[in-house]
Amino acid sequence: MSTTKTDAQHGLTEHSHGGGSGIPQSSRGARFTSYDVEAFEVPGGREEDWRFTPMKRLKGLHDGTATATGNIKVEVTGDGATVETVGREDARIGNGGIPSDRIAAQAWSSFTEATIVTVPKDTKLEGPITVTVHGPGEGQVAFGHLQVRAEQFAEAVVVVDYRGSGTLGDNVEFVAGDGAQLRVVSVHDWADDATQASSEHAYLGRDAVFRHLAVTLGGDLVRVNTTITYGDKGGDAELLGLYFADAGQHLEHRMLVDHAVPNCRSNVLYKGALQGDAAHSVWIGDVLIRAAAEGTDTYELNRNLVLTEGARADSVPNLEIETGEIEGAGHASATGRFDDEQLFYLQARGIPQDQARRLVVRGFFGELLQKITVPEVRERLEAAIEAELAVVGA
Repeated sequence: MSTTKTDAQHGLTEHSHGGGSGIPQSSRGARFTSYDVEAFEVPGGREEDWRFTPMKRLKGLHDGTATATGNIKVEVTGDGATVETVGREDARIGNGGIPSDRIAAQAWSSFTEATIVTVPKDTKLEGPITVTVHGPGEGQVAFGHLQVRAEQFAEAVVVVDYRGSGTLGDNVEFVAGDGAQLRVVSVHDWADDATQASSEHAYLGRDAVFRHLAVTLGGDLVRVNTTITYGDKGGDAELLGLYFADAGQHLEHRMLVDHAVPNCRSNVLYKGALQGDAAHSVWIGDVLIRAAAEGTDTYELNRNLVLTEGARADSVPNLEIETGEIEGAGHASATGRFDDEQLFYLQARGIPQDQARRLVVRGFFGELLQKITVPEVRERLEAAIEAELAVVGA
């Protein structure tokens, strides 16, 4: 069951459940957190957190009209991890974080069973763990909850693979214990009709290392919120992203890296390509360095490559610093078309224009693809990008 605690100083209400802890309040990080759906107003689309999102295409996930009519199917393969299906009362649920918008709260209050994947203490897995999440099916709605835990000094690579059709609202928790190293690749490779609104909550213990690569290719609308919370000193988070939006697709990535403790590090790098009429990508990067977070080292970068007319990329990096005692902080964003000099250089050496364009895009994404340590996943994504580029050249 849930409990409610009142913060008299700020006049705010903080809800805790299963050992979770709310995100501290500040001007940038003052995202109200609650498990109660009704604690959040129904967004109308003009709010800062929603102004880029086509609300009608959320299919009722945001206003309560979407009710569960189906279920997701979760399959876990790989050796060395414990896989459990648990109920809402499990004390581990909430260790990663608390919902900060209405869809996340709706998903949290609507799921009936959660999947928890645990890598035991002092265990280094030789191969990857793959968690495949199948959508509820065309025209169906489902809510889900997944938690991936790497206990103290554990090391693991986990692939979370979203496939299929339907509408899904879900929460995903990544919990890295003290000294753990957790590497995650999340692949959103939905069918064309699918809608997903997902909130990812990552909690890093002392000296924990968290590496996350989000790959978003499929779906009609995919919106992913990622929040990083540091529990103690020495946490190291790297957030990478690769997305490719086609005609009519809306792919949205939002993140908050909340530096609330000293001597932690974060690095964010997202790259996207867009092609076709009404292809739309959104990237919002919030990094907050609180007054207590001395010694923080952080940087965030977003780059977008617009391949055709009619595509639009929105990119908003935000950096708020409340202390001058930091190692470094910065952000950058760039959106543009093909580099004419690169194309000219390649064509001058006898490479046809369509081939030259493909080489430029491959090089654009190459930095990220090289960081995927699971060969099968890397080859699959390379093939998917090649398929996208074939459309560009058509």
